[in-house]
Amino acid sequence: MNPTTDSVSVSTEMDSRFLIVNADDFGASDGVNRGIIAVHTTGFLTSTSLMVTQPAAEAAVSLAVDHPDLSIGLHTDLTGEGGPPRTDVDDPSAVVAELKAQLDRFEHLVGRPPSHLDAHHNMHRHQPLTPVFLDAAAELDIPLRENCPIRYFPDFYAQWNDETHPEQVTPDALRRMLTTEIGPGITELSCHPGFVDPTFDSVYHLERQLELDTLLDPDLPAFAEANDINLINYHQAKQLLSSRGQSPRAENPAVG
Repeated sequence: MNPTTDSVSVSTEMDSRFLIVNADDFGASDGVNRGIIAVHTTGFLTSTSLMVTQPAAEAAVSLAVDHPDLSIGLHTDLTGEGGPPRTDVDDPSAVVAELKAQLDRFEHLVGRPPSHLDAHHNMHRHQPLTPVFLDAAAELDIPLRENCPIRYFPDFYAQWNDETHPEQVTPDALRRMLTTEIGPGITELSCHPGFVDPTFDSVYHLERQLELDTLLDPDLPAFAEANDINLINYHQAKQLLSSRGQSPRAENPAVG
């Protein structure tokens, strides 16, 4: 099915499989922006997380205007990408202020609150920062990655133990993950596609092109459908959870 922001026109049976394909780092560079939009237009990528601190953030939002079915969350940047840390991550009060500033910046750019919340380098996992993110998600009534009923699946990634592993993001690897790793309920499969951009300083650079090459396969939406996987975005996920009497947020942290 093609995701829309209006409704979830699929079965809400508890054993049904729903998949959010979410691209991190929207706004990091022009190459990343173009890669994310390119995969979204194939119908496979349904969601993205915006880095409002990065120089291509405004350009990302401009691109997204023509793609209303793309849900956009906040990819909170505390540690800095290609620069110094944004704040003192050992000071929860400083993190509260930085997170609020980035949420305000998001609403200024996008014109609405984020559909979901996560963090660059998974800083939401770090205690005592997890409660800060949980409070922000609760106030907005949105899912926080790994702290909500939506399962997080990060294995489609080409760098492990500081080494590049292209075998992790091949077409065969992705199809295997879809058929064996996506179970009943709602799952978020994270990805980091992007065209190579010489001006973008990142430890995860050429690997983005590897992901992009696999994700651009136009047959992926049909493959998902053939395997009874319903592609949805975060707006639809929230509707689905509501229909089941579930909150999009967790009362207690899932990770520490």
